[in-house]
Amino acid sequence: MTKTMTFAAVHFSVAFTVGYVLTGSAVVGGAIALVEPMINTVAYFLHEKIWDRIRQTELRRTESSVPA
Repeated sequence: MTKTMTFAAVHFSVAFTVGYVLTGSAVVGGAIALVEPMINTVAYFLHEKIWDRIRQTELRRTESSVPA
């Protein structure tokens, strides 16, 4: 969870900066920085969970195919 939260902080900073540079508005930059990273953080968390499940499936498959 710490990794996810630090990722969110970095992403918030980048999103605000990009939004501000593109629009010149701190309000719009702030809105983008609040909404987009929250959605992206959840997507990243789910992405990690899916890849963990894929790794576990591959590990079980490998373990079951090794002759005893």
